[in-house]
Amino acid sequence: MTPEELAAMTGYSRQTINKWVRKEEWETSPRPGVQGGKARLIHVDERVRNFILSAQRMAEDTASYKSSDTSLESLLLNSLKEITPVEHKQMTSFLLREGISGLLLRLGIRDTDIT
Repeated sequence: MTPEELAAMTGYSRQTINKWVRKEEWETSPRPGVQGGKARLIHVDERVRNFILSAQRMAEDTASYKSSDTSLESLLLNSLKEITPVEHKQMTSFLLREGISGLLLRLGIRDTDIT
């Protein structure tokens, strides 16, 4: 199965599925016909099946508590939950070094002459 298919099946994002693939060391193979070498097919064995069933149950149990909150705070928090530990460390280091002003400048949201 592709990460997209597993994401649709479980209700999680493709990025979350790919994180599970790395963390759980699921067996994968290159996806035929896709250039670049990053597209993979996940071999659905017993471990993967059990994990998917567990994830589906968790999604069903918490589904009634989820909201469609698209506030900036919610979007940022959900995005931060998707990054890898290495990316988390780099983001923390950047924010400690540059601060929010530096982040906004790099994103082109804040002008350089505003202090």
